[in-house]
Amino acid sequence: MRIRTAAVLAMVTGSLVSVAACGAEVPEGLVVTGSSPAAPYRGPLRAKAPDTDGDEDDVQGGGASVLALECAGKPYQGGGGDDGWGASDGADSPDEALNVLVTHELARSLPRRGYRVEREAGRRVLYSYDVGGRTRVAVIVAKDLPRRPGWGLETYAQCDPSEFARRDRVHLDIRIWADREGRPVPASEIFSASGPEHCDWQSAEFLHLGDRQFVRDPEQAVPRELLHSSYAPKSRLPDGVTDTGYRDGRRRLWLSADGSDAYVRTGGDVERWPGAIEPIACK
Repeated sequence: MRIRTAAVLAMVTGSLVSVAACGAEVPEGLVVTGSSPAAPYRGPLRAKAPDTDGDEDDVQGGGASVLALECAGKPYQGGGGDDGWGASDGADSPDEALNVLVTHELARSLPRRGYRVEREAGRRVLYSYDVGGRTRVAVIVAKDLPRRPGWGLETYAQCDPSEFARRDRVHLDIRIWADREGRPVPASEIFSASGPEHCDWQSAEFLHLGDRQFVRDPEQAVPRELLHSSYAPKSRLPDGVTDTGYRDGRRRLWLSADGSDAYVRTGGDVERWPGAIEPIACK
């Protein structure tokens, strides 16, 4: 099956391709049992996503899954299955279809455990990942829809990954940064992640700060002409730098006076992470 997503985390364009192996093993802990939340979702399992403020394109593909979310902030992203796939590409069970989504190379901001069946209706199953009794991720899988044989993803949507339980945040394929007080900062504000393997950028770390990118690139995987400067493993804090207050463990993030480079200080060591001239996307 194919997965469509508007997520900026993907750093790609176009559809994401994922094929479910028939009879694939579902890992322990992916789906758990538990009591229903105080206010379980009772809305439709097939619907258009509601209008939202901000980056609407990031969630419009999420359909009814967006309606099932109970975010502290705004919905973060959403997506859906493609219009069709082959007879051998569908999953044998709802749990397998869920596993295909959360283990996809580019589904980097989704938890890989702790989902609960919140509702079953006909050929659709709604899974929810809850924190404090509130749904932070909703996934709807469906069986034998037109041109989509077997079980497969219909829609999914998620809250900002900073709203996930800490035990699950640390296992995401992205790094959630914190503020000076150690509180997780929304990924819509800042996050970092290794580059995608299919572009051979996995040795680089991309720091996303709003609409800006900075790159830790010790192996020079990213073309130099895309960057304002070069990565420096041993640098110093130049005059005029600003402490952003963002933290990742022992790492502290500073910005140059003109904002073109980031400086990451770990103890007494400082690295320069060059800024991208324009947003870098792997195609």
